[in-house]
Amino acid sequence: MSASLFSSKFNFLLLFVLFQFWQIGWAQECRFLENVQLKPEKLAYFRDSVRFSVQGKIPIESVVTPRNPQLKLLLKTSEKSLDLGIFDLEKNLADYSYQKDFVLAFEPWMESAQLSLNFFQGKKLGDEPFEVRVIAKGIITTPFLAKIGQVNSGEAIPSVGLMMPSGRQERGISRTFYSSIQFNPGSSEFQSTDTNESVFKSLREFLIDHPFIESVKVIGLQSPEASEGRNSKLGMDRAETVKQELVSRKILLRDSLIEVNARWNDWFDFRLLLREKDDLSTERKEQYYSVLMDGTDFLDQQQKLRQIPGFSQLSQTLFPKLRAAKIEVVARSGSGLSQDDFSRLQQELDLNSSQSSLSFVDWAIAAEGSPRLEEKAEIYSKMTELFALALPYNNLAVIRIREAQQTLDLDRKEKLWDEAEWLLNRAVKIEENPYTLHNLGQIFALRGQYWDAYKFLSDASVMTRNPDFLMKNESLRGALDIIRGDYKLATLRFDYEFTDPEDFFNKGLAFYLAGDYANASIAFEESVVKDREYGYGYYGLALIAINGGQKEVALIHLERAAQTNSEIYSRVLTDPSFEELREDPEFFEILKKN
Repeated sequence: MSASLFSSKFNFLLLFVLFQFWQIGWAQECRFLENVQLKPEKLAYFRDSVRFSVQGKIPIESVVTPRNPQLKLLLKTSEKSLDLGIFDLEKNLADYSYQKDFVLAFEPWMESAQLSLNFFQGKKLGDEPFEVRVIAKGIITTPFLAKIGQVNSGEAIPSVGLMMPSGRQERGISRTFYSSIQFNPGSSEFQSTDTNESVFKSLREFLIDHPFIESVKVIGLQSPEASEGRNSKLGMDRAETVKQELVSRKILLRDSLIEVNARWNDWFDFRLLLREKDDLSTERKEQYYSVLMDGTDFLDQQQKLRQIPGFSQLSQTLFPKLRAAKIEVVARSGSGLSQDDFSRLQQELDLNSSQSSLSFVDWAIAAEGSPRLEEKAEIYSKMTELFALALPYNNLAVIRIREAQQTLDLDRKEKLWDEAEWLLNRAVKIEENPYTLHNLGQIFALRGQYWDAYKFLSDASVMTRNPDFLMKNESLRGALDIIRGDYKLATLRFDYEFTDPEDFFNKGLAFYLAGDYANASIAFEESVVKDREYGYGYYGLALIAINGGQKEVALIHLERAAQTNSEIYSRVLTDPSFEELREDPEFFEILKKN
């Protein structure tokens, strides 16, 4: 962590703690506002609004009888306030009673606002209230955690937009190859079995169709079996063995592409196998999941698992599959341009020619193969002059969207979005296609115009059956479903083989908000495994834990989440979901470590 980031976090934490103490010191014992009920107990965003009701009673007693009582509700921050009006008080024998329902159109400033009752008596409303009671601090905005391509401080810039591929086939979208190499018990020596050889054969075939490699990961595993021993290096040794096989067989020409890692004393891969065990009842799986997600350490969980009926037989089936090293290769299809053709293309760019001796496909392939956005933009811009086709307009627009992702200047960002929208509208006039509609949806999503974005994405989804396109389109559509409050529908959008931690997080978020904590937990865990520095997977696991009453487990996950970036750190301090945790001294001790 950089010194500047540490300093900003420390200052924020110090101010937050001082504010908490100030609130405690300022709070007074309520005489008239003691009997108040807020339903739900915490304010939450849902489908563009915040809905709640307030009811209570003001006592009428000989010593505390209110004079001309009036009760006012305010939602306010230090900079902004919303007057929600005066309650109608019904006078009864022993009290004044009141009740009112509220539906507020959500605005971003409300997220950190406090909802307070202001009690007046015997004075005008313009004077200071006789008594004030804060009945809610902040608004739960969990749906806005959905990842739609927005850029957050301390995180990698998401790659947004879909390029139209060249050629007759829809190509160019990343695909992922998954498989495993099996090992003998306790060994990291490669065995040339039919099963292992078939893995390398399948990988070769995959790379023939997808030659542009983006990433290669080899993760060594180690089974909990006694025959695997207690050497924590076994998993890493297995990963190194597979790496050597990939290089020696010339499946991959550069070993620098291969990222090697290992997992040991980790139940994640066992959970994945458990999920695929179709002959195991849902009830029995829930027993296993409850142990595997209880936050205790590996050995404690192992003891608890052994107490579940049938575990011995299950482990005999699944544990041998963990004597392995997993291979994950992300690559995309495409073809290259010859050196001669590339030289001619460069010459035509330099001469600013109005005609070209190269074909449209040649230009498109050259743009696809260019590594830098500036080079791609130059080629696509030239193509808009040479060819009256949708592809260059669409792809140049995608570049502008991605350039907007990289700037902190809001005016420049808006100008780039405006240019991209103009280019996409030109593309639609030439040829209505799913890629352009998706990209229009992406721009509107980034602008916060979620309903317009959803319409474009929905129209795009019915124009093609290409699974690669649908995976990208539906994942963004699912994220918008989350923001729009259609949680059950959102869970259906994520039935694809994702590779990005953001997609797994969105999947987990959909299941969490839909109340399916078991599937949410698995998805959040997968997000963590894809990138332990991403952080939001841990945050999702903390939400599940706190809703299940597991405060200690929630603290463990929040500590890990807060370590990843300042955005999550700040949210941990303010999210009403964790309000009870902030009353625990250990909460601030954990944050001070970060």
